[in-house]
Amino acid sequence: MSALKYLSAYPEHIQAKVQALIARNELGTLLAQRYPQRHTVQTDKALYDYVTELKQEYFKNSQALAKVTFDSKIKVIQHALGTHTQISRVQGGKLKSKNEIRIATLFKDTPPEFLKMIVTHELSHLKEKDHNKAFYQLCQHIEPNYIQLEFDLRLYLTHKELAPS
Repeated sequence: MSALKYLSAYPEHIQAKVQALIARNELGTLLAQRYPQRHTVQTDKALYDYVTELKQEYFKNSQALAKVTFDSKIKVIQHALGTHTQISRVQGGKLKSKNEIRIATLFKDTPPEFLKMIVTHELSHLKEKDHNKAFYQLCQHIEPNYIQLEFDLRLYLTHKELAPS
C-alpha cells in the first residue's frame, strides 16, 4: 500500500478504504458527489468580508483583523493551509498588536464547506492559540461538521496530489 501522507495519522483500515477508492478510480467521484459546488469568494476583499462576517457572528468581542488574504506562498507541503499571526510592536508608550489571517490560494477553488472549515480553524486561533481540546471544541461550535470536513479535506488533497496536472 502506497503512503497516503495526508491520511497517515488515520488507522490502517481507514487508509485501506481510501486506497481501495483510489484503485477503483472512485475518490474523485465520491468527493464530487459530496461537494458539487465551488464557492464564489475569489478576491482578497471578498475573503476579508467573508471572514469578518463569520468573526462578527462568533467572536464579536475579539480584536479586529488587520488583514485577511489569499496567500500563494502558503504551501500544503509545509503542512499549512492557512495561518493566523499576531504581530506586536511598541508604538509610543503602548504595545499594539494586530491579527492577520492568510489562507492558501488552494482554497480559491474548493467547495464552500472547505473554505468555511479553514476560516473557522484560523478564527478559532483568536481565542485558543494551541491545538488543544478547547480549540477543537470551539471549531466544532462554529462548524458542527468540522471533524468530517477536516477528513474530507484530506481526501481532497490526496485526490489533487494523485490527479494528473
